[in-house]
Amino acid sequence: MTKMNMNTATATQLDAVPQLHGHGFEIVRYREDRGRFTALRQLEEVPGMAGKSKGLEAFLTL
Repeated sequence: MTKMNMNTATATQLDAVPQLHGHGFEIVRYREDRGRFTALRQLEEVPGMAGKSKGLEAFLTL
């Protein structure tokens, strides 16, 4: 799988990542409300994502 840019990916694209399945909408909404992600660890701040960002470096980029 090619790394996906979490600042440009759609909710559907984000949902394709197993660890993010079902959270794509919340990630996009967070990004629209607060601006671009500057670090992958910010995913921990997205509602429902606490403790789920470990290992996502293999799938996501900024």
